[in-house]
Amino acid sequence: MDSKILKKTLLIVTGFLFQSNVNAQMYVSPNSYVFASNEVVFIKQDLELNAASSNFYLRKDAQLLQGSTTAGTNKGIGDLSVFQEGTTNNFQFNYWCSPVGGNIAAAGNSPFGITQLKDIVDLTNSNNPTILAMNNYNGTASPFAIAPYWINKLTASADYSNWNQVGSASTINAGEGFTMKGTSGTNLITVNGVQNNPTSQQRYDFRGKPNDGTISIPVAIEQFTLTGNPYPSAIDLSAFLTDATNCTGIAYFWEQDKTVSSHYITDYKGGYGAFSPGSLGSNGIYVPATFYSYDGSGNEGTSTGTGGSYEKRFCPIGQGFLIDGTANGTVEMKNSYRVFVKEGASNYSQFNKNANQSKTENTSDYLSAIQSVSGFDYTKVSIAPTPQIRFNTLLNNEGVRQMALAFIPEATDGVDRAMDAMSSSDGSPADIYFVLEDTEYVINAVNFDMDKKIPIGFKNANQANYKITVKEILNFTTANTVYLHDKVTNLYHDIKNDFHELTLPAGVNNTQFEITFKTNSTLGVEDTTSQSFVVYQNNSTKNLTINNPLLMDLATCGLYDVAGKLIFSKKDLGVNSSYKFSTSGLGDGIYIVKLSTKDNIEGGKKIIIKN
Repeated sequence: MDSKILKKTLLIVTGFLFQSNVNAQMYVSPNSYVFASNEVVFIKQDLELNAASSNFYLRKDAQLLQGSTTAGTNKGIGDLSVFQEGTTNNFQFNYWCSPVGGNIAAAGNSPFGITQLKDIVDLTNSNNPTILAMNNYNGTASPFAIAPYWINKLTASADYSNWNQVGSASTINAGEGFTMKGTSGTNLITVNGVQNNPTSQQRYDFRGKPNDGTISIPVAIEQFTLTGNPYPSAIDLSAFLTDATNCTGIAYFWEQDKTVSSHYITDYKGGYGAFSPGSLGSNGIYVPATFYSYDGSGNEGTSTGTGGSYEKRFCPIGQGFLIDGTANGTVEMKNSYRVFVKEGASNYSQFNKNANQSKTENTSDYLSAIQSVSGFDYTKVSIAPTPQIRFNTLLNNEGVRQMALAFIPEATDGVDRAMDAMSSSDGSPADIYFVLEDTEYVINAVNFDMDKKIPIGFKNANQANYKITVKEILNFTTANTVYLHDKVTNLYHDIKNDFHELTLPAGVNNTQFEITFKTNSTLGVEDTTSQSFVVYQNNSTKNLTINNPLLMDLATCGLYDVAGKLIFSKKDLGVNSSYKFSTSGLGDGIYIVKLSTKDNIEGGKKIIIKN
C-alpha cells in the first residue's frame, strides 16, 4: 500500500500477512504514529519514519516483516519501538543483536548504540538511559542505568577474531551482536501486565530506525563471529544456518550460572550451548552448555554444572549468537528468513527461560501455519523431536557434558554442515565428545544402522573421572540396547540402563571407546547382577524396592541422578529377600540404581520417580 497515516491517529493493526504482486510502502508523517498490538505488519518495500515525531510501536508480540530482496532501504529519523527482556542481573551477560539502528535520514541500515535502549515509562513513552562511567560496573533497574564497560562485540577478520569493547559508542553495525550485562534491583513500572524488572529480568525499549533487507556479516575461517537476529521480527534460524555456507551451520548460545554474583572472571561459570538445524522438516537439536569456571586469563577451568534446554528453531527479536566461519568471506541475513512467531517454548522460539512468554498450544503432529516472507509451508514441519539419543557425562563429579547422537537419513558418517555441531570447549581441562574427522563434536548426525560404531573421545589435562549414561532416547525405538565399548578390554558396558564410570590418565584418547547398539561378546558380570535383582520404583508408596530372589549378599546400593551424581548410598545390606528405601524427598525424574554384591558383581537399573 502507498498511504499516509493521518496525524494523531492511533492505528491498531489487526491484519494478516499478505503476499501479492502489489508493491507496498508505508510512510509515517510528522506527529503521527502506527500502533500494532499482538499482530504482524507486513510491508512489501520500504518504511519511512519521516520526522523525529514519526513513531511505530510494536506491542504485545507485534512484529514487523518486510519483503524487499535488496539491501535495506528504510529511511527517516523517526523511531520504531519494540520491547524485549534481558534475562540476567548486573553480574551476567546477555548476548544481543539490535533490531534497530541509529536515527539517520538516509536510506539503509545504520549503526546502533546502547543509548538507544530506553527506560520504559508507559505504553508509548520511554526515557533515555543513564550511561554510567566506564569504571562503574553495576547497572541498575531503578533509576535505570547501563554499565557500558560490558558492551563488547566479536567480529571476524581473515587473520584474527577478538572481543572489541564498544562502550557507549554507536558503532554496532546491523547484524553485529553485542554483549551487555543486566541491571540490579527492581523497577516497579508495569506495562501490558509485565513489570519492567521484577529482579534479574530487565525489559528494554529498543528505539531507532528498523533494520531491513539483506545484511552481510563478515566471517573468517575457524573464527567465531557474534551475530544474531537483526530484525524487529522473529527469524527462521534453521533457514539462515542452512543457507549460510561460509559457516558451519551451527549457532552457539551463551549460558551463564545466574547464582554467581561477581564480576571477576575467575568466578564465572558458563559455556555455550549448540543448536543444529538438522533438517528444515524438523525443529532442530539443541545441546545445553557445560558450565566451566575460568582463570584470570579467560581460559576454561573446572567444569561446574550444566545449562538449560531451549527451543531455538525461531530466533526471537534481539537474540544474539555465535557462528563459526569455514571460509574468509560473508554470510547473509535476509528478509526471506523473517517469520511471525511469538516468543515462547511452545512456539520453538526462546530467548531464554523468561517468565513472561506468550505460548500457544499445538495439538497436531506438525507446526501450525506460520506467516512468513518466504512462503515456506511450515505445516510440513514435524514437531516430533529429531530421533536421537542423548548422553550425559559427569566430569570429575562436577560439570555435565551432554551430547546428542541424531538419526537423520540424509546424514553421512563424516561431517555434515548444519547437522554436526563442533564442541566450543577447546580449552576445557576435561571433556568427552564424538570424534569426527579427528575433531571434537557434541552433536553427531548419522543414518542409523544396527552395526554402526560411533567413536567417542576423551581429553583431560590431568587424571580425570567420567561417568557416562544415556540420559534419554527421543522418538527412536529401533535400538533396544546402547553400549560403551572399550576396544582395549573388549568389554561392553550397558549405558542405557546404567552408567559406566572410568578414570583416565592425562592425555587425549580418541581411539579406545565407541558407542555400539549390540555386542560381539558376552557382557560378563554386569549382566549377571541385572538378572539377579528385581528393581522397581513404587511411586504410590514413594519407595524404591529391590527384590533379591537368589539371596545374594548385597554390599552396596547407590542411587544416582541421570548425570551420575550420588543421591544416597547404603552399605552392608546383607542377604535379604527384599529391600525398601524411601524416595519421598526426591524430585521427579530419571534415576539410576547401582548395586554391588560381596562378590564384586556390579549392575544398574534406571527408574522413574514421580512424587
